[in-house]
Amino acid sequence: MEYFAAIQLAELISTVFFTFVGMTLMWVVWKVIDWLTPFPIMKEIEEDQNMALAVLIGMLFIAIAIIIAAVIVS
Repeated sequence: MEYFAAIQLAELISTVFFTFVGMTLMWVVWKVIDWLTPFPIMKEIEEDQNMALAVLIGMLFIAIAIIIAAVIVS
């Protein structure tokens, strides 16, 4: 219980704020990727079962999340 009492309000607010910043940046990146590709990504993954594209997009999001996290922490 002492751990929960030690959490300051400012830490909680900054965590929520940076969570929304990170998620917003990930959404913007998704929209840019979707806009830049000459084919519908969701159709390729869902209907055509393009596993290679799904893995590529997944790895891309992990890389972008690491970059966003590093920027937020610094």
